Amino acid sequence: MEYQCTGTVGVLLNNLYLACDPYMRHRMSHKHISHPGTILQSSFSPGSVVVGYGVARVIQSTHPDFKEGDHVWGLTGREEYTFIPNPQTLNKISYTHFPLSYYLGVLGMPGIAAYVGFFNLCCPKRGETVYVSTAAGGVGQLVGQFAKMTGCYVVGSASSKQKVDLAKDKFGFNDAFNYKEEPDLGAALKRYFPEGIDIYFDNVGGRMLGQVLLHMKPHGRIAACGMISQYNLEEEEGIRNLFSVIPKSVEIKGYVETDYKHIYPQYLELAIKHLKEGSLVYVEDVAKGLENAASAFVGIFHGRNVSKQIIRVA
Repeated sequence: MEYQCTGTVGVLLNNLYLACDPYMRHRMSHKHISHPGTILQSSFSPGSVVVGYGVARVIQSTHPDFKEGDHVWGLTGREEYTFIPNPQTLNKISYTHFPLSYYLGVLGMPGIAAYVGFFNLCCPKRGETVYVSTAAGGVGQLVGQFAKMTGCYVVGSASSKQKVDLAKDKFGFNDAFNYKEEPDLGAALKRYFPEGIDIYFDNVGGRMLGQVLLHMKPHGRIAACGMISQYNLEEEEGIRNLFSVIPKSVEIKGYVETDYKHIYPQYLELAIKHLKEGSLVYVEDVAKGLENAASAFVGIFHGRNVSKQIIRVA
């Protein structure tokens, strides 16, 4: 590398792993509404480097908190090397007994999103019924396992038999189904939840959310984590059956994990403990080479990935 950051406070990173996260598509839309201070900040500018979560090694530093050789995770460019002028937003990796790529999943943003959405927003109780969409995804696979740890009955949905089997056999869901094979989603939800749903962890939005509203129990809770079904639409779908939240006193709450940074140390300690014990597992789908980053990203909107999609840069 010819680049020198001498005279400029910052760090130069050699990017090792990059995450393919659905929210990034939202920032590629001209209709994107900026939310400063969160990952949903301003839209990407045409011709600029796309930014997203990554794991990297520090190769040069003029910042007192970072030194050459440190491993970090946080927002970085979709490129081999990135200079970060304000590295305070980066998280230094001190525990390296698990694959570094886990910091783009179970030990990173998706892990926090799953933990906060399920425990802080949904406040689960033993014996409650839980429905998770995108059950084999980077967040959904963790929510299902958290639900089982809590003593809940959890059912997930996914877009292929392979993912359904993964949810049941690997992640321990009580049951799972392929929503693409269900001509009547409402009937499927009634079949799997004959007495209704206490908690819905929503990763897709749209028509799925509309159907779930009809099957929520009184005082049910919905964590709106993502709405991947809407990101490629010119006009977003409205939510049907919304009136159901009134007589049933259903709570729907959206959130961004950056509002819960203070919880990360607590979550990291818990996740590492369960990973060591084998009571928490994590599955990744790794595409090799920066040249495959675009196709891997597009693939998550067509269900081609199995579990969390990441890019190994080199």
